[in-house]
Amino acid sequence: MIEIEGLTVARGETPALRDVTCRVPEGGITAIIGPNGAGKSTLLHVIAGLIRPAAGQVRVSGLDVTRARERDRARLLSLLTQSAGTVPRLSVRDLVAFGRWPHHRGRPTAADHRATDAAIERFDLEPLAGREVEALSGGQKQRAFLAMAYAQETPWMLLDEPLAALDPKYTRDIMDRLRDIADDRAGRRSVLIVLHDLGIAARHADWCVALKDGRLHGAGPGRETMTSVALSALYDTPLRVGWSQDRLVVVDGD
Repeated sequence: MIEIEGLTVARGETPALRDVTCRVPEGGITAIIGPNGAGKSTLLHVIAGLIRPAAGQVRVSGLDVTRARERDRARLLSLLTQSAGTVPRLSVRDLVAFGRWPHHRGRPTAADHRATDAAIERFDLEPLAGREVEALSGGQKQRAFLAMAYAQETPWMLLDEPLAALDPKYTRDIMDRLRDIADDRAGRRSVLIVLHDLGIAARHADWCVALKDGRLHGAGPGRETMTSVALSALYDTPLRVGWSQDRLVVVDGD
């Protein structure tokens, strides 16, 4: 479980996060949603231990990530940021293998090679393993970066807008893969993902954390927190949540 208590992050005169207290259960997919500037990416980076808060505490599976050693965090959390993307003359296999660095620190073992191979297979990258990452399409490249995070073999995967600029085909493909990873009893990971697409969040999120102006707007099971009233207030625009073929959908409320 991720436990967040009284979290405040100061950036200039306007705090990026203000007294946020919530929890994120283990297992499944948790979506962080909210309008632009709500503090979604900031929250993810604090959980990853990359930003030290002005006040409050974050514990991941009992570990205080604001005080933990980098190596301990790296064995517990993998983070894929929005800035990931420029890797000149690096093959897909080499990129995925970087996910093993917290384990071998430059001296890879047979277990590290097996984990790299498993991640490549999990994301169907075998035909692309020898190609340079920069030669891939946007969707293929994002699959490679996700495989790198997966290869780290952490119980928590933190993903900052991994669907940005992807077409519907790759968006669906990636979310289906994350769903399989979150549901895999043999090697289940807890996925915490920042999403802008409310339709995707409604379809896949088991748990939801909603932020607005740096404050917590709501947290709980996806189907309970993503209601027409709650989302309309969160985004300051009429939104309607309904059902279509046994799936939650979000549409314009006008």
